[in-house]
Amino acid sequence: MPNRLAHFAIEADDVDRARAFYQAVFEWEFEPWGPPEFYLIHGAGVHGALQKRREPMPEGRKGFECSFAVDDLTESIKRVEGAGGKTLGAVVGIPNVGQLVTFADSEGNEAILIQYEAERLKEFGWS
Repeated sequence: MPNRLAHFAIEADDVDRARAFYQAVFEWEFEPWGPPEFYLIHGAGVHGALQKRREPMPEGRKGFECSFAVDDLTESIKRVEGAGGKTLGAVVGIPNVGQLVTFADSEGNEAILIQYEAERLKEFGWS
């Protein structure tokens, strides 16, 4: 069995606010499931959940870095900012890969938006 990401969870101080953020930015759907303030995420490309943060937000980035592939980086940045998030630094280009920017969601969680170059998308089998 290949080693693949099987699940991710986004922790939030305000689950309703975070849900609205991710609906606005990525058009994900959320299904209440299990304990209070726990939702399954539909439409992210991998099994995911949105859940109440169990501990205070740590200083600095902890855990894994997640990147979200987008079709239009400029439009996605507008959506992040319009939904209450913010970009963290300038857009960066990686030759033969694409353009990316780090962002913080409505809860202060950091992730990356990346618009891959067409050739890279072909390598992934996404085009």
